[in-house]
Amino acid sequence: MPPLAAAGTNRHVTATALDTSFRSSRHAARLDRAALLALLATPLLLLHAHGFAEASIGVVDVCFLARSAIARDWGWLRTTWLRIGPVWWGWVVLCSLPIPALGTGEGGLPSLVQAVATLRFLLVVAAIEHAVLRAPTARRWMFGIVAACAAYIGLQALFQFVVGVNVFGQPIGGDGELTGPFGKPRAGPPLSRIIFPALIPPVAWLLDRPGVAAKCGAYGLLLAGLCVMVLIGQRMPLLLTFLGLLVAALLLRRLRPVVLVAGAAAVALLAATVVVSPPTYHRLVVKFSAQMDAFATSQYGELYARALAIGEQHPIAGRGYDGFRTGCPEPRYFAPSFDGKEPDGGGAAICAGHPHNFYAQALTDGGFIGLGLFVALALAWLAPLARGLWRVPEPLRVALFASVLIQLWPFASTSAFTSMPMGGWFFVLLGWGLAEARWQRPAV
Repeated sequence: MPPLAAAGTNRHVTATALDTSFRSSRHAARLDRAALLALLATPLLLLHAHGFAEASIGVVDVCFLARSAIARDWGWLRTTWLRIGPVWWGWVVLCSLPIPALGTGEGGLPSLVQAVATLRFLLVVAAIEHAVLRAPTARRWMFGIVAACAAYIGLQALFQFVVGVNVFGQPIGGDGELTGPFGKPRAGPPLSRIIFPALIPPVAWLLDRPGVAAKCGAYGLLLAGLCVMVLIGQRMPLLLTFLGLLVAALLLRRLRPVVLVAGAAAVALLAATVVVSPPTYHRLVVKFSAQMDAFATSQYGELYARALAIGEQHPIAGRGYDGFRTGCPEPRYFAPSFDGKEPDGGGAAICAGHPHNFYAQALTDGGFIGLGLFVALALAWLAPLARGLWRVPEPLRVALFASVLIQLWPFASTSAFTSMPMGGWFFVLLGWGLAEARWQRPAV
C-alpha cells in the first residue's frame, strides 16, 4: 500500500476510534445522570412508597451495569468487600436450591428467587460507591435530601406529640409511640440511622464558628434530635442512637461536650416522661426493664433460641433464604428457652417472619458457614468506612460510619436484613459512606 494511502487509512481508523469513544462516554454520562436521579429519589420513596423505592434501586443497578459495559470499566469488582459479598450471596443461593437429597432449600422456589434477587442490594452499594456519588455535587445533593427526610420525620413526630395526630390525621400508636408521618409506629428505626448524617455535620460546623450563638445552636440542634428520639418512644432505636452518638463523640473530640450535655438532657427528659408522657415512660422504662429481667422467656429470647435450634440442626447450609419463617412453626425446632422454663420454647405462637437479628438470620439462612461469611462481609464494609477517621475525623464520614455501625450492631432487635424500608435505608447510607471514604479529599 502506498504511504499516503496507509496514512489516510490510519487517520480514518483513529477518527473512527475517537468517534466511538466519544459516543461511549456520552452514553455513559447519560446513564450516570439517570442513576443519580434514581438514587436521589430513593430516600424520598423509602418514606411512603417502598415498592417504587425497589424500582429506583433497580434503575441504579441497570444503569451502573450498562455504564460498566459501555466504558469497559470493571475495575470496581476488585474492591475488597466485593470479593466477599458475592461469596456470601452465592452461598445463600446454593443453600436455597430446593434439593431434598441434600436437605437444602426447604423454603422452595420462592426462597430461591428471593435469594437470587438479594444481589440487587450488593450492586446498588457498588454503584453508589464507585460511580453514582463520585462527584462532590452529587454527594451534597444526597446530604440535602437525607437531612430533609430526617427533618420531615422529626417535625411530624413533634406535631403528633403536641396535637395527638400527624398532619395526615393519623393518631399516636397503641402503646404511646409517635408514628411521625407513618400510620404505624415505624418512625424510630429510619430516624435513628439518618439522624447522624443529618445532624453531626451541621453541629460540628457550628462548633467551629466563633461566637456564643453558634455554640448554642450546636447544643440546641443535637438536643432537639435526641429529644425527638426519646418522645418517639421506641426502645431499640433510642438505644442505638445513644450508641451512635458515643461512637461519634469518641472520634470527634469537639463533639464530646455536646453529646454529654445532650445525653444528660435526654435522660432527664426520659425520667420526666413519667409525667409528660406516661405511655412513653411505660414503654421505654417499665416494659423494657421487665423484658430484660425475663429476657429468656420474652418473645425476643424465644425467637433467638428458635434460630439457634434451626442452626444446630442445619449447621452447614441452614434452611436457605427465609429459612426462619418457613421453619419456625415446625415442632422439630421447638427447643427449650434459654432458661429452660419453656420446654417447647413458646411453640408456634412466638413465630415471626424473621428472627429479629441479622446474625441469627444469617445462621438460619446459610448455617454457620453463611454466618461466618456475613460477619466477614460486615467487617469488610466497616473497615473502609473507618479508615483514617481516628487521624482525620471528618464529620460526615464519622456520621455515616456511626449509621452503618449501629445497623450492623450484633446485639440488637432488627427487621429482616433486606426488607424495606430499613434495608433500603441501610444500603443507601452504606454506599454513600463508602463513596465519601473513596472520593472525599481530606482537609489539610
